[in-house]
Amino acid sequence: MAGLRLGPLLRYADSTSATVWVEASRPCDAEVRCADGSGGTARTFQVAGHHYALVPVTGLTAGTTTPYEVHLDGERVWPPADSPFPPSVITAPGEESGDAGDGDGGAAVRVAFGSCRWASPPGGEKDPVGPDALDSLATRIAADPDGERPDVLLLLGDQVYADETSDRTQRRIASRRTLEEAPGSEVADYEEYTWLYYESWLDPEVRWLLSTVPSCMIFDDHDVIDDWNTSAAWLTDMRGTAWWRERILSGLMSYWVHQHLGNLSPAELAADPLYAAVRATPDATTVLREFASRADEEPSSVRWSYRRDFGRVRLLMVDSRAARVLQEDERAMIDPGEEAWLREQALDARESYDHLLVGTSLPWLLPHLVHDAEAWDAALCRGERGARWARWGEKIRRAADLEHWAAFPDSFARLTALLAEAGTGERAPASVLVLSGDVHHAYVAEPRWPGTAPDARVLQLTCSPVHNSIPMTMRVGFRFGWSAVARGLGRRLLRHGRCERPPVDWRKTGGPWFGNQLMTLTLRGRSARLRLEHAREDGGLVTVEESELTR
Repeated sequence: MAGLRLGPLLRYADSTSATVWVEASRPCDAEVRCADGSGGTARTFQVAGHHYALVPVTGLTAGTTTPYEVHLDGERVWPPADSPFPPSVITAPGEESGDAGDGDGGAAVRVAFGSCRWASPPGGEKDPVGPDALDSLATRIAADPDGERPDVLLLLGDQVYADETSDRTQRRIASRRTLEEAPGSEVADYEEYTWLYYESWLDPEVRWLLSTVPSCMIFDDHDVIDDWNTSAAWLTDMRGTAWWRERILSGLMSYWVHQHLGNLSPAELAADPLYAAVRATPDATTVLREFASRADEEPSSVRWSYRRDFGRVRLLMVDSRAARVLQEDERAMIDPGEEAWLREQALDARESYDHLLVGTSLPWLLPHLVHDAEAWDAALCRGERGARWARWGEKIRRAADLEHWAAFPDSFARLTALLAEAGTGERAPASVLVLSGDVHHAYVAEPRWPGTAPDARVLQLTCSPVHNSIPMTMRVGFRFGWSAVARGLGRRLLRHGRCERPPVDWRKTGGPWFGNQLMTLTLRGRSARLRLEHAREDGGLVTVEESELTR
């Protein structure tokens, strides 16, 4: 009999359809049966000896919530008979969700987001980095399943850590290869990547949470390796190692299977030739490996970014890792094709949305000293102060992780201009919100425009980590980075690097906050409200900030 190895994950959900992702123990027919009679089936596909299915669920009724079960070859495998959690459900939003025109009524759209999650240790073991915010969110929803819950959970990178493995994973690695040779205790291939997903998503609370709250995901560096694609020189060094090719191919393959597929709508899946090819072959390992190889060698041939609409809320999730242009004289956070796509999606039918959410794992607006240091270092690396400084600049870039939007000054300027354009004019939305993680603290920053400000409220909302460590040095450094003294130091760096001033100024309007945390947006009509919550040792969540974002 087929068993359920991982999942179910409720990924996409609209007013009539949904998708549910599962991994089974062998080839089988996966079926989702909903209490209201809706449902769907899919045959598993095989990658590297593992068997997956993304089950399309159809026949949902808008504005309703229905429990569901997962069956493999006709046998129920979810929910477990001894589950302590309420039934997993699929909520089909009402077709009017978030649709309130110029008013503030209508149904709310709730978007929870965060990034950077180490897997929690098994139950009973001491957690070295404190309570897990996703565990805490699951506990709250399970205690009141009919109460408030997110309509979607955005996971903005570092869902797994390929380069920082747990003791349990290292013991498994040591059982099949030596840790004395690179990549040592880091994962090496697809099989070891699957262990990271088991460790992260088999956590009982997280497993149930992901089965009942739809999720959208995008990778960041640790999903592959720290500082992934930081520079052309970095990439050349990595490609010179014996282990890197297997690592990058396995990272992209496992990301496509576990995260990317579920980001797509049923219509996008139906039109995707790779998904069709994977499902059409008895063993899709070679097909997917060839795709990953092409994605690594020709990043512009693949689009990991995507768009999702939730009523009158538009989400653009941007790949700010794989789509980079790394040549020093052409450096860009996203390649020209990706930039054109982002512009098209942001400006398309602006009258159809009240809020534009731009998800990018790396913050657009950083503490001032960090931003200025990154712009200065980028200038050094492209030779503004000569070859010797360029060599030092590359060393500093890698040592200090100077590779956010600020390290790509032209991309920073173009993104700034696009956000202003999207937020200006008669058809402007009420808010343009950039959602990010990565930097292991939370804050709100607001730009100060040099001329006429956009009509929309434009903000940077950063929330990290969900479950990770925050060393005291990092806390002190980021607090200092927002200070007036730090700003003066940053301006000196800009002068030394012969850098232009950024096209926009900004100020911190909230934070910095440290801890394992989640932000939640409540978007109703043209109103936007933000709540920041910290995970508590008793398993709960405590609100540390709540504010209205729209004017």
